Amino acid sequence: MADNPNLFEILTIALGSETFGIPASIVLEILDIGPITPVPNAPAFISSLINFRGRVAPLADLRLRCGIPVTEPTVDNRIVVLEFDFEGEPTLVAILADKVHAVTHLDSVVTDQVPRFGTRWRPEFVQCIGRLNSHFVMILDVSRIFASAEPLLRPEIQELGGNHAPIN
Repeated sequence: MADNPNLFEILTIALGSETFGIPASIVLEILDIGPITPVPNAPAFISSLINFRGRVAPLADLRLRCGIPVTEPTVDNRIVVLEFDFEGEPTLVAILADKVHAVTHLDSVVTDQVPRFGTRWRPEFVQCIGRLNSHFVMILDVSRIFASAEPLLRPEIQELGGNHAPIN
């Protein structure tokens, strides 16, 4: 976390009717929805891939992971491309967002002790709870969310090259 919690910069996104934060330092790009390739036998929440500048990125629907109802796509849907350290390796992933709000600074970090009860989200998926404009915002712990998808996050599947067919 940032040395000064008042300067903790996040990207706020909507998943269903909920607003979540993602550390802005791991956000590479925000994309319109484009070609998506399904992956058979992958975990339900991360069952597709996208091509991001010649690299293969697993595409996750965090609504499935966080227990939020999945809705029909809208013009506001976006793909957020992230790169973060996963088990000592830089790892590229993408997530679906129902809407991307803004990059902003939290007013404060309220706690990094997420209550086990009283929230609808799995507490292990929340890095901390922040305050933004007098509302609480759950800051997602991206590494923990993707831990069960570890085989799809291996760096060797992230580079296109050789005789591999590109993903549309």
